[in-house]
Amino acid sequence: MLAVGLVDHDRMTIRVSRLADNAPVTNAAVAVKLRGAEHPATAQVDGSYVFESRDLGAPGAATVQITVHDGAVSETLSATLQPGAEPAEEKNSTRQLLWWVLNFGVCIGFLWLISRRRKAAEES
Repeated sequence: MLAVGLVDHDRMTIRVSRLADNAPVTNAAVAVKLRGAEHPATAQVDGSYVFESRDLGAPGAATVQITVHDGAVSETLSATLQPGAEPAEEKNSTRQLLWWVLNFGVCIGFLWLISRRRKAAEES
């Protein structure tokens, strides 16, 4: 089995699939062991599993064990949770917006100038 987890603040969404055919495992019992505490994961309608814990936001790397019980098959998967940096805010967003406004202004001005020249040529 293969498990992929996505952490968003205090919530982890886990997708479990079989290695043989990459089919999702949707009706399993999933538990996550993080920083010594075991947490049950709740099955979602889309086939994923979710669990919430404040331990997900704790600083430092942590070992994660995901235990999947799917019928007669039981497997424990291990990984390391590496906290990443918070996404940086877009510092140049105002500058980029002004750049686009300037570009559109130049294009509109150019089209207006061509339009005036055509009208002047038609009147002559």
